[in-house]
Amino acid sequence: MWNQPYGGKYDVESGGRPLYPMMLESPELRWSFIRKIYTIVAIQLLCTIAVGAVVVTIHPISLFFTTTGAGLALYIILIITPFIVLCPLYYYYQRHPWNYLLLGIFTLSLAFSVGLTCAFTSGKVILESVILTAAVVISLTLYTFWAAKRGHDFNFLGPFLFGALMVLMLFAIIQIFFPLGRISVMIYGCLASIIFCGYIVYDTDNLIKRYTYDQYIWAAVALYLDVINLFLSLMTVFRAADS
Repeated sequence: MWNQPYGGKYDVESGGRPLYPMMLESPELRWSFIRKIYTIVAIQLLCTIAVGAVVVTIHPISLFFTTTGAGLALYIILIITPFIVLCPLYYYYQRHPWNYLLLGIFTLSLAFSVGLTCAFTSGKVILESVILTAAVVISLTLYTFWAAKRGHDFNFLGPFLFGALMVLMLFAIIQIFFPLGRISVMIYGCLASIIFCGYIVYDTDNLIKRYTYDQYIWAAVALYLDVINLFLSLMTVFRAADS
């Protein structure tokens, strides 16, 4: 039996199994795409860990960013850089090597921000957050692949997650101007953790079914942000509980 997606042929009986029911494209091509995405995300996470470890262990770096005027200005630039880079990345995500260069700038700037956050957090809280983040990400990823193979679809989560994210952002703005104390910080962290757990399922489902082969940069960015935001949310909860 032969199918012909995207102008190519493959033999279903040669070992390629569909990732979900009624799959019309080549499983081999989709698996290759998925491996490419997770390779990029793994490199991003390794870079984040390396940069974060340097910032945490070399104390003069964190002191420079938090005690000097130039450091504070550079810190603000590092925080807004990922958002700025997303704009040109939207136009150049198909152009090599500009897409990888912009992705590298995006990852390194975000890694510095995460590292500076970790620099003022106890090692116990960081370790707990890392372990729980890894366990949750692996579990939800495996569950999504298992559910997709059985015909479940999570595309319906998109509008609900977007609405929840807007509420979360408004809650964070309220916290800035009207701090409500440690309990509200823990509630914020718990809500954010739940929302980004949902995004991991949603984006993994899109990776399996909907992302086209030229959207590997956006797929990697989405999954990377899900993991980082889940880690930061869990760290917020543990830090508030530890204090």
